[in-house]
Amino acid sequence: MTGLPRRALITGIAATFALAACGNGIGSDGATKLDARADAALSFLDNQYPGTRDLRDKAVGMLVMPLVTEASFGFGGSYGRGVLRVNEVTVDYYSATQASFGIQAGGQQYAHILYFMTEEALAEFRASSGWAAGADIEYALNDRGGNLSAETTTVLSPVIAVVFAQAGLAAGASVEGTKYTRIIP
Repeated sequence: MTGLPRRALITGIAATFALAACGNGIGSDGATKLDARADAALSFLDNQYPGTRDLRDKAVGMLVMPLVTEASFGFGGSYGRGVLRVNEVTVDYYSATQASFGIQAGGQQYAHILYFMTEEALAEFRASSGWAAGADIEYALNDRGGNLSAETTTVLSPVIAVVFAQAGLAAGASVEGTKYTRIIP
């Protein structure tokens, strides 16, 4: 076996099984549970960061990923499931996956929302068979004493990401490199 050392391979497999064991709604009662989790995530965001309501009002659609679990030890990955909403109505369900390799160890759970600010960005997302988040995503940051807000420069971006967790904004969490795929819950 050339390339990967045996220990790295075993560690990667263990990280994959650990990630699969985390509660992401896999094997759940499907759509109803995902919708309830998305509602709870939006309620949390509205209560903790009321300025994000402006983003929601201006967006033509939003992908709500209420729980993403990330685990790593050398090799890492993340997985979550969520809902795509247009005009506050769920229109599709998606999974989010991300893989990584490097000097890393640990795990975290976080949520994120992608706000589609233009019809073109939303149409491109919905038409793709597997949309990957790239460097062109704008992040809304917590830079004013716990208040996220939609500024004029931010609202001009086609896709805006807000990454958060129950303890606040998730440290080091990013959606860049995440692949989103339509699923049937």
